[in-house]
Parts: sequence; structure tokens; C-alpha cells
Amino acid sequence: MPEPPDSSESGSESEQVHDKQGLELAKSLAARLKQQAAKGGIMPVKRRRRPRIGGAQISSARPDDRDPQRLTNTLGRLMRDQGWEVDVAVHGVMARWPSIVGPEMAEHCKPESYDDTVLTVRTSSTAWKVQLDLLVPQLLFRLNAELGEGTVSQVKVLGPNTYTWRKGPRTVRGGRGPRDTYG
Repeated sequence: MPEPPDSSESGSESEQVHDKQGLELAKSLAARLKQQAAKGGIMPVKRRRRPRIGGAQISSARPDDRDPQRLTNTLGRLMRDQGWEVDVAVHGVMARWPSIVGPEMAEHCKPESYDDTVLTVRTSSTAWKVQLDLLVPQLLFRLNAELGEGTVSQVKVLGPNTYTWRKGPRTVRGGRGPRDTYG
């Protein structure tokens, strides 16, 4: 039975422990393959692609729908699928209202609602209602430029919410209201 080599032995003596016949066989095979390759006798192995199983189940280096997507792309697709594009654009305009109509006018008139191409705007006083009524054509042009042609067909301008003097189910037509409140 051969004894294991000591750690004090050199590298050439440790080779003696290996099977000489197996080492010589490996060296001769490597030499023969080298000669055949030099002569052109060895053909490279052509790898075949494995067929895809189930199509979308196998991952690849190319992008597909399963890869992480940007949030803007995903939200854009969701808005398109649900038909929310116009509503989101209109609400974006409502958020940018001061930059569209100007800071002074934005102080006195606020967009209230958008329903079926009609934008409803509420003003703080009747004077501002008259002013905005005069500017409706320019406002329509600006809004359609921002949102796309035909998105807003009409701007409905409402005056301020005022107090109603009606109390109860019965009222008097042509009544002049309470006189003592105006001093």
C-alpha cells in the first residue's frame, strides 16, 4: 500500500503518487486533438437552440412584457385602456389654471367641473363674471391648444354663490326680501 506523501516532499515527488497511466493517456489525447485541429479535421460543434416551451415562460435577454416597466408607460397604457386620457388632461389644466388664465383672473374665477366638453367656471363676483364672459372665445382657444382641438366646446361662466332668502316650501313671487338686513 503506497504511503501518502509528506508535506516536506517536493512537487515532482508528489506527481509520483498520481496514476501515471491515466496522466499519459490524457496527455496523448490532448496531443492528438491538437494535431487534428491543426489539420482542420475537427469540426466545431454546432449548438441547436432548444425549442421554447410555452412561449412567454422562458426569460431572455430581449425585453418583453414581463420586464419591469416605467411607471409613466404603465399609467399611460392604463389611461388609454380605460378612456381616461381626456379627463386626466382636463384635470391637469384645472391644476395649472393660474398659468393659463393669469394669476389675477385665477384669484377671482375657479374651474368647477368638466362634463361632456363643457367647462364650468365659478367667479367671485358678478363683475368678474361679465369680464370672463367677454374672454370666453380667447379662453376656448387656449384650452383647446393645451388639450387638443374639440376637447372644450363651451365654457359656462357662473356668478358667485349667493345666499338665498327662501325659507320653507312657500315663497312669494315678486317679493322684495327682508328689508331690515341691508340697513
